[in-house]
Order: sequence, then C-alpha cells, then structure tokens
Amino acid sequence: MPTKTFIDQPDLGKLVLRLAVGLILFLHGLGKIESGMAGTVDLAASNGFPGWLGYGTYVGEVLAPLLMMLGKFTRPAGLLVAFNMLMTVVVAHRDIAFQRNDFGGWQIELNVVLLLGGLAVALLGAGKFSLSKGEGKWD
Repeated sequence: MPTKTFIDQPDLGKLVLRLAVGLILFLHGLGKIESGMAGTVDLAASNGFPGWLGYGTYVGEVLAPLLMMLGKFTRPAGLLVAFNMLMTVVVAHRDIAFQRNDFGGWQIELNVVLLLGGLAVALLGAGKFSLSKGEGKWD
C-alpha cells in the first residue's frame, strides 16, 4: 500500500476550493447587501426577466457561498453558485463574453472560474473538513 505524502490531501484541497470560491462570491453578495439591489433588479427587468428575480442573487451570492464554506448542503450550493455565475454571463456580461481585456485575459474570466469552481465543488463534495464531515447525503 503506497504511503500518502504531505501534499496528497484531497480533503484539504476540497476545503481550499470551497473557501476560495465561497469567499470571493460571498464578498460580491455582501456588496449587494450593503449597496442595495436596485441595480440588479433593474438589470433583470431590462433583460426581459421579472425584476424580482434579481433577488435570487442573494441565494447565489450569499446563502450558497456560506453553505459551501461551511460544508453543509455543499453539492446543491455548488450547483447554485454555478447557475448564478452562468446567469451573470447571460444577463450582465453577454456583450463582452467573447472579448479580451487590456491585459489579454478573458473579460469574463472571474465569472467562468467561479462557475467552474462551483461545479467542481458540486462534483467533489465537502470532504471531511466540513460541518457534515463529508457524510451528509448532499455533501
């Protein structure tokens, strides 16, 4: 049986991924809590959605990241984060989705990294460094 090396720590890797994606997105949600939802509601309405759907941002940028960081209902939280980030591209950034920034990077790279990070969390689960210890049905 091969021995584990100090770098072979999948549960620690899951924690790092959950914290990175969750914290970055939570800070965006916190900004919306502090400044209000008028801009988000107006953006939803101007794109043909009912304005109240903009409040779904609280689920995708506050609740889901908190659950993800804590490691409770981690897989659904990851899916919510991925869906939230897909909607940011479709609703708010579709006009720049295929453009590069002044430094050569992709205009929507943060959105895509968070979308894929949320999807990775949904696929990997919470791991043992979580409230659920990775043993919950949804973790």
